[in-house]
Amino acid sequence: QARNMSTPKEKLILSIVPDVPPLEVFAGKTSFFEGTSPLSTSIGFLVVLGFGFIFSIFTTLVVMMEKYFGGHGSMTSEHFNTAGRMVKTGLTASVIVSQWTWAATLLQSSNVAWQFGVSGPFWYASGATIQVLLFGVLAISLKQVAPSAHTMCEIVRARWGKAAHLTFLFFAFCANIIVTSMLLLGGAATVEALTGMDYRLAAFLIPWGVILYTSAGGLKATFLASYLHTAVIFAVLITMILVVYIKEYGSDQIYAYLEQNTSYNTTECQIIYSTNSTVEGTFYEQGKYSCGPVPGNAQGSYLTMLSEGGLMFGIINIVGNFGTVFVDQSYWQSAIAARPASAARGYLLGGLCWFAIPFSLATSLGLTSTALMLPITSSEAGAGLVPPAVATYLLGRGGSVAILVMLFMAIVSTGSAESIAVSSLIAYDVYRTYFNPEATGKNILMISRIVIVGFGLFMGAFAIALNEMGLNLGWVYLFMGIMIGSAVIPLWNLMTWDKASGTGAIVAAWGGLVLSLTTWFIAAASQSGTINVASLGTNEVMLSGNVVAICSSGIIHYVWSKFIDKSPPFDFSTLNSKISLVEQDMSGLGEEQQDPVELARSKRWIIRRGWGLTIVLVIIWPLLSVPAQVFSVDYFAFWVLVAIVWGFGSAVVITVLPLVESSEELGKVFTGLMNIIMRKSPEEGVWASSGLAAEKNVEIEMPAADKPLEEEPSVEKS
Repeated sequence: QARNMSTPKEKLILSIVPDVPPLEVFAGKTSFFEGTSPLSTSIGFLVVLGFGFIFSIFTTLVVMMEKYFGGHGSMTSEHFNTAGRMVKTGLTASVIVSQWTWAATLLQSSNVAWQFGVSGPFWYASGATIQVLLFGVLAISLKQVAPSAHTMCEIVRARWGKAAHLTFLFFAFCANIIVTSMLLLGGAATVEALTGMDYRLAAFLIPWGVILYTSAGGLKATFLASYLHTAVIFAVLITMILVVYIKEYGSDQIYAYLEQNTSYNTTECQIIYSTNSTVEGTFYEQGKYSCGPVPGNAQGSYLTMLSEGGLMFGIINIVGNFGTVFVDQSYWQSAIAARPASAARGYLLGGLCWFAIPFSLATSLGLTSTALMLPITSSEAGAGLVPPAVATYLLGRGGSVAILVMLFMAIVSTGSAESIAVSSLIAYDVYRTYFNPEATGKNILMISRIVIVGFGLFMGAFAIALNEMGLNLGWVYLFMGIMIGSAVIPLWNLMTWDKASGTGAIVAAWGGLVLSLTTWFIAAASQSGTINVASLGTNEVMLSGNVVAICSSGIIHYVWSKFIDKSPPFDFSTLNSKISLVEQDMSGLGEEQQDPVELARSKRWIIRRGWGLTIVLVIIWPLLSVPAQVFSVDYFAFWVLVAIVWGFGSAVVITVLPLVESSEELGKVFTGLMNIIMRKSPEEGVWASSGLAAEKNVEIEMPAADKPLEEEPSVEKS
């Protein structure tokens, strides 16, 4: 009835009824949270410290049981930093999903849905999936030419020398610091909004959730924890999708509410966001709330892919995320840890499953925030508070807890990966390379564990400093490509182009950084007439810096390698001989795993599918949506159906496949535990039938009366 009334006033009056936006319960509220939190501070401490402690204990115990019952022996520095180089496809994919699910994935994706509508979740998901798909090419290339590597910087030094090594070590540390900063900024802001815990305290305490199990179990512990975290994230994701589109609303209802939102003019928005339902009492400001037509969108609609702001964000997203994948040691480490046959498939599967998290979550929670016209301000959205606001409105305290747990899972899973990445860089590329070339495995383990603790403490303090400077999650997310984008193409060329010049790579990386920063400052001054945090943070200014970073470095490196430094082509077959192991742990480096024919086949497989899916996600899919202009009810229903199916399919694959692939290892742990619980010796229990006694070389004494006199019991017979 409200949408059929003739005058704006009548329309507004009749629309203010329970459960129909604008919602009466929020009348006169200037923001959603208004400085109050739906949960108590004790809940914040329980999640930040309690969950962290529980997961640390659980993961550490699992690693210990797998090591004992699986017969892996004592922890070596090689196993600590590479997980034995034998991780299978399912767990590799699960780890990729976990590492790539930042606080920004859950929070920023819904922010761009709040800003731009349906184009926001799509461009966030597609613009950050293609990097993982294409990194699969580097992953299999690494298995071909440098299987013994521990870090990407080791490969840089082996091919291009010390100067290049130091250059890309700088960019690698920048990537780790930027990613961890976003985790803590988004996490601390959400914990403060939902529980009232001071963000400084939250930022300092959150890293402790990963320090224990990461320092105890190394990369394998990180992988196991990542699987558990991913399972929890998908469980909450599916819950939110069902609540929005099945339980509370449907796609038709959300569609109608979004259309109603964009039908309001400025005067009507002023009446809605007012203390007394009059223009005189308004606190409405253009751009502060999601009300009225969307600037730059076709017909001002949220229901269109023809969005200037959405496309601009998509380009920034694509450029920036190339930096945070290709320059982040944690992704190289996952490639190093994977079995050669699993590396390419793991990255492809992980990328496709990860797509569902920002796309499905933001299509539900992000669009619902604008459909219901919740009084979420632009500053709250920029801090990543759209998902907690919608979940709190729909599910009350339960929704707040679900989002808080989901966010904490994302933070600690990526945080542990970043911690082990930094510890590997310092242990192998700083300590072993420049301070102690004769370092033993024990030395490497000690340095790795010290760095994990130190990095966690440092990042807590650094996140607090960034917040005090006025930098929130959204700002840092857009900035990352400006800082590290210039290292992307040289690192790609490192593994794929035999004529890539080392000197050219150095010039390209530093030159691209200088040009991107210069362009960034000039663009801010030209657009706003001043240079400050706000002027540097606009989409247009960030776009200019991001594009210059990646494009200029690529051009510089190509020109330098092709026309200036005409060195003979590099022989990739010599690369691995320049990288040495600390301990002679040859796990994952045998002839079977290094079959050149199989590696070549895997490389062809990932090149075709990686590039093919990239073209589909960033070119074909957007072009196919252009003829629709503004979505119809049926078109939007199909769009939502894709999001739901993709979300459910990804959840099943990413939680079930690792269990199926690891059934043998899980069986060993289970049978060993059962024997201990039932107090049976190995020859009496299930352990003996599973062959574990022989694997662990356990000698079993026979009773004296039954023991043959002619021979001693042998290990084989036992």
